[in-house]
Amino acid sequence: MAVLLWRDMLGVGTVVNLIATILALTAIIQGAHAGLAVALHLAPMPYNFFLFAAIWRAPDRNFLTSVIAAGWLVVVTFV
Repeated sequence: MAVLLWRDMLGVGTVVNLIATILALTAIIQGAHAGLAVALHLAPMPYNFFLFAAIWRAPDRNFLTSVIAAGWLVVVTFV
């Protein structure tokens, strides 16, 4: 569970979301259509929901793990 939360969700998932956001901002700066930027920004959402569901469905999760996973999902969804 610790590997899934810390490495996969908070480590890899955050990096994937940062790269998608940087690509979206770069597309806007370069004059691309806004729809492309939105698509780039939202591209990792299925992966985010997969990570959240994997943690949420884990039988050995505790309350703190659930709070961290839910908070991370909210942050990467709305920021």
